[in-house]
Amino acid sequence: MKYGVNEHGYYGDFGGAYIPEMLYPNVEELRQQYLTIINDPDFKAEFDDLLKNYVGRPSPLYHAKRYSEKYGANIFFKREDLNHTGSHKINNAIGQILLAKRLGKKRIIAETGAGQHGVATATVCALMGIECVVYMGEIDMARQAPNVSRMKMLGATVRPASSGSKTLKDATNEALRDWIANPVDTHYIIGSVVGPYPYPDMVARFQSIISEETKKQLVEHTGKELPEYVLACVGGGSNAMGMFYHFLDDEQVKLVAVEAAGKGVDSGHSAATTFLGHEGVLHGSRTILMQTPDGQVVEPYSISAGLDYPGIGPQHAHLYKINRALYVSVTDDEAMRAGLLCSQMEGIIPAIESSHALAQLEKMKFNPTDNVVICLSGRGDKDLDTFIKYFGY
Repeated sequence: MKYGVNEHGYYGDFGGAYIPEMLYPNVEELRQQYLTIINDPDFKAEFDDLLKNYVGRPSPLYHAKRYSEKYGANIFFKREDLNHTGSHKINNAIGQILLAKRLGKKRIIAETGAGQHGVATATVCALMGIECVVYMGEIDMARQAPNVSRMKMLGATVRPASSGSKTLKDATNEALRDWIANPVDTHYIIGSVVGPYPYPDMVARFQSIISEETKKQLVEHTGKELPEYVLACVGGGSNAMGMFYHFLDDEQVKLVAVEAAGKGVDSGHSAATTFLGHEGVLHGSRTILMQTPDGQVVEPYSISAGLDYPGIGPQHAHLYKINRALYVSVTDDEAMRAGLLCSQMEGIIPAIESSHALAQLEKMKFNPTDNVVICLSGRGDKDLDTFIKYFGY
């Protein structure tokens, strides 16, 4: 694949494994074994069976007729919100729990922002009977309380991260500390295409089922497997990478990644990484991140817990730098209005993360024959409290 990772774990200038010595054995074990394991026919058969019969894949590609009328193109939603647990996160969680079992791990840790990855991880640990510890920022725990309850019901221990911004970045820091302290029996299920190599590649491969299905489904809907546009929201970027994956080499397909502008890119309350960020190292990989002139991480802000991250995955940084994908941003207000519009026009309440991608439609001009696919990465149940407060229902 032209835009894939090289043998050293880099996408162009980005990637690698910038890790403390204590973590080297864990990451090296993964690097040496992940491709052999995930390409094994028995692994593939178990993974495919769980995606079909447990997750409920393939997720539908829905032709949004009222949206199509409004925006003057054929608008399709890839319905990851209909997966078991309510988002795309379960695809990767199932892949990694099967990998962890084959590596002989007895304990799983994870980080979560919006809570969807935490729920997915707790779910697969319950399924496999493996101990689960999820780290979550205190602020995110408050604004995503239903997901905290779900994780506890599923048997996971939820540990609050009370340092820094008390959001996703800090939960990731805590999870990495845990992994350093428990290197032998613990596997860290990273929820996005971030972290040291091989995580960005591994997570992208597990999420690539999204675009693999989309190509086949587009043929059924339109007679063509390639759309004109593919849109997805980006925090760390796992749903976007899954949505882009099988279109990367089809350069006529325009890829649009939508980041969280928060209260505005110049407001000091934003998570628009590509607009505000610079090259540096975050959570074990060289990427683009929001940082001060002396290299301290700038606290991100978004109304959506899942996009509240100060960096992007290294593959996204590469696609941005070489202009293979267009990276744009949408404010809190634009996203919230887009979420309400989708609810009232299509009868689908989207996650606030996905609402960012929907909001970008307002800024685009289409030809009537254009086929446009948007990844609806999650459902809005977890965000009802935020929607209610915002709109005063």
